[in-house]
Amino acid sequence: MYAMMNKPYFWWPLQVVLSLVSLFFTLFGVDLLVATYKLKNPFHFIMTFFSASFIILISLALFAGFVARMIKRYKKISRPRHL
Repeated sequence: MYAMMNKPYFWWPLQVVLSLVSLFFTLFGVDLLVATYKLKNPFHFIMTFFSASFIILISLALFAGFVARMIKRYKKISRPRHL
């Protein structure tokens, strides 16, 4: 599996798909956070608020990691090689 992930024709689409999945979960967390304010029970409000915030935090951190990894790989590819 590792040898297959190192190939550029598989690596780039995988990073794009993972970035899109993390953006989906970010939007899901934001939607959950907005829906939190309609809850009447204070315990449910607090628990849902913190869980939605945690979903957003983890998703954005993963997205930043995937984008940073793609930028690093792109710079490595586009840099001219000296013999």
